[in-house]
Amino acid sequence: MSNCLHVGTKKGLFTLRRDSAADAWTIVGRDFLGEPVSMLFHDARDGSLYCSLNLGHFGVKLHRQDQGAETWTEIAAPQFPEQTPAEKQQEEEKEGRPNSWSLSQIWALESGGADQPGVLWAGTIPGGLFRSPDRGESWQLLRSLWDRPERLQWFGGGYDDPGIHSVCVDPRDSAHVTVGVSCGGVWTTRDGGETWDLCADGMRAEYMPPELAGAGNVQDPHLLVNCAADPDTFWVQHHNGIFRTTDDCQSWQELDRVQPSGFGFAVAVHPQNPDTAWFAPAVKDECRIPVAGKMVVTRTDDGGQSFIIMSDGLPATDAYDLVYRHALDVDATGRNLVMGSTTGSLWVSSDAGESWQTVSEHLPPVHVIRFAD
Repeated sequence: MSNCLHVGTKKGLFTLRRDSAADAWTIVGRDFLGEPVSMLFHDARDGSLYCSLNLGHFGVKLHRQDQGAETWTEIAAPQFPEQTPAEKQQEEEKEGRPNSWSLSQIWALESGGADQPGVLWAGTIPGGLFRSPDRGESWQLLRSLWDRPERLQWFGGGYDDPGIHSVCVDPRDSAHVTVGVSCGGVWTTRDGGETWDLCADGMRAEYMPPELAGAGNVQDPHLLVNCAADPDTFWVQHHNGIFRTTDDCQSWQELDRVQPSGFGFAVAVHPQNPDTAWFAPAVKDECRIPVAGKMVVTRTDDGGQSFIIMSDGLPATDAYDLVYRHALDVDATGRNLVMGSTTGSLWVSSDAGESWQTVSEHLPPVHVIRFAD
């Protein structure tokens, strides 16, 4: 069981540890107090921890804490190249609002494969994918994806600009990387980013005109995850439903009749069982609160054929918590989960979500949570 977790919030990063004898979690570390944490990542390859801050006027900052260190080191943040006159004109002539070329947020951090020590991936708003070969000391924008003509049709969901929030590296092949874009669908490369394919066949965007609802490039996957033991199985919590693929994103199946709601932002998949996944349902679109004010987590154990609604230990009335896309995590055992909300609540479960224990009710709004061994 993981006995350490990191919680990134609107006002800082909090580290908690579990006292196994008392089965209780305690805050043992407080970093970047008052500063908005947009993403964090624990690299199991070398034990280092990365934390991204979205400081508004002062820009995006990225910090790394090496294993065993007590201090943080500021490292380079991804930067977009300066637009050429032709590129600027191309953006201005696109339909709708021009997409920005200036970094506003790091929305995803992921390591390269075990055979790529030091390699990191970063997804950003606007929708850029960056690669670092040296633990974040430098970054390169993958122009192969950025320069795709389809990117000009990407658009923002909850933000003004589109963004890459999910990066999934195939544990069998480090050159095989799949990313989720809001709003821009699912894209995959099998050659380390030299070429890309749009892989959203079967998804449906009900917010588009009927003739465009099935277009891959307008899909809004809120989060994309795949199973470590079966990397060809992916789950997506989409803006208007839950989708699953078992053939490496070649075709997607929508799961219907999901109760109490198919809407949400977060999804976590069991690391050993591709048929088991967890979700935090909510009411869409304007409300974005739990259905009927009751906080629940849903789990499927049969690939989405049925869902279990679990609420033991969660608030049953007048709950107005929203769980952001990166605020639900499962550890390597597949039994321990942690979930945080926009109201600053933090819950843990040690029985695959059947019951929940309240750790805090007064943290700042939670943006991202990660277990760390």
